[in-house]
Order: sequence, then structure tokens, then C-alpha cells
Amino acid sequence: MSTTPGRPARWKKLGQTLIAHTRVFDLHSVRYRHPVRRTERDFIVAQPPDWVNVVALTPDHRLVLVRQFRFGVDGFTLEIPGGVMDGGEAPLAAGARELREETGFTGANACLLGQVRPNPAILGNHCHVVLIEQAVAAAPTAWDHDEEIEVLTLPVDEVLARARSGGITHSLVLNALFLFEPRWQALQAGGI
Repeated sequence: MSTTPGRPARWKKLGQTLIAHTRVFDLHSVRYRHPVRRTERDFIVAQPPDWVNVVALTPDHRLVLVRQFRFGVDGFTLEIPGGVMDGGEAPLAAGARELREETGFTGANACLLGQVRPNPAILGNHCHVVLIEQAVAAAPTAWDHDEEIEVLTLPVDEVLARARSGGITHSLVLNALFLFEPRWQALQAGGI
């Protein structure tokens, strides 16, 4: 197999070894061989479960947001609700569950806006982006043991402006908001 200049080659996966199993992901050493150079290398790949992020739109055209402390950045972030999907759980069900658990909001008309790869260089999972409309506070929260969440709602246009100005920095939240934006524009054009 030869490669065309400017076109990357597809490496051949030779095998993998589990390095560590943790509560949030499995860490593998994966051996690959380049098809032309025939060189072999080990690459580290994390295999977390799939995730879901929820764009929850209230009847008065606000988005449900969460503010929480994040250990990776040692600080607070403004995000949309989301989390780890349970094994075999469908994205729409996971989205509704995460929205209810983190915020106490429930809604209707759930649909899948898309899915993204969080970081294909080292992660093997997907993040599914779910839209839930008619979101209203209707249930008690059910946070994980270490979660402490401030729940707030902001007008859609303000959230999108924060996303563009650096007020929201979580990459998966930005993906979700920009997948939602065409739907928001269509709603506005329809005279909401």
C-alpha cells in the first residue's frame, strides 16, 4: 500500500493491552503499524463510556445551565447539563435522566442534535447532544456524591454570546450550543 503525498495512511491496529481500569475510563496501550514505513508504536488510548449533553430550552426561551467546580481545571465552569451514559442506555433517555438528576428539570420533544468525538487523539467515545424542549423545574435533583451544582437559566442569545466571548469554555458544551444554534435560528424565523 502506498500513500499519496498529502494524504495520511491508515495505520493497522495490531492489538491492545489494558493498563488501568478506573471508575471513569479504561486506559489501554494500543499497538499500531504504519502500512508503508512498517514501523510499530504503542499509543495510549482512554476508553470512557459515551457521554450525553443536554440543551434544555424552557417555554420562555431560556437555556438551563449548571455551574460547578471542575477538578481538571481547579475552578468553576458554566455548562449545560450532561454526564456519563449508563451501559445500553439510549441517548434520549440518558439526556432526560441527566437533566432531571442535575437540575430537577423535565421536558418534552427530546431529539438528537448530533454526536461528536470528544478528543479522537486519545479518547474512543462519543458525546451525544440532546435537545429537550418545554423544560420546566418539576422534580428534585439527585446529584452524585461529590456533585454540588448551581442551576440557572439564561436567555438563549445571552448563552450564545457567552460561548462566543469566552464565558463558556467547555469544548463539548460549545459543540452542543453550535449544533443547537441553527434550530434556534429556525425557531426565531418562525416567529416564536
